[in-house]
Amino acid sequence: MYYFLDAERNVYAFAKASDAREGLSPVTEAEALAIAAGPSPEVDYPALIAAERYKREGVGIAVDGYAIDTSRDGQALIAGAAVSAILDPDYKCNWKTAAGFVERNAPQLVEIATAVRAHVQACFDRERELLLAVEAGEFQVEMLAEGWPDSIPESAPDPVPETEPDTEAAPQ
Repeated sequence: MYYFLDAERNVYAFAKASDAREGLSPVTEAEALAIAAGPSPEVDYPALIAAERYKREGVGIAVDGYAIDTSRDGQALIAGAAVSAILDPDYKCNWKTAAGFVERNAPQLVEIATAVRAHVQACFDRERELLLAVEAGEFQVEMLAEGWPDSIPESAPDPVPETEPDTEAAPQ
């Protein structure tokens, strides 16, 4: 069998290469199968990819040996603490983790916020890569499970993260 591709990336197969009409480009069988098995137009791949990014974004990360929540709520809490830390270099707060409260100072809070932001941005960057693959007709469903940033390693002390800052000045 001989395989050919047209300008719209449609795949054609012929028993003889001479049967192919003019304007078709020859491709290998593997290329033809990969193109033919590409994304289905019935699936909303951008929505599927966005949902996967949202899930990966919120899985959490480990910073300084502690599990840090990267859900939308966790991101907001650490961003608020980081703003306080930037405004007041002597700022400290008790950060609640699954292992209990730990005191974090201003540089540590900025470090956590920076790591959370890098994780979230890496998730958005991966989403963009996948969307570009969809646009180029190169997306394969297996790609959805690959290339995302690392999340909390199994050895992190807080496998179920919580992030509730408890400032020293706040009433208990």
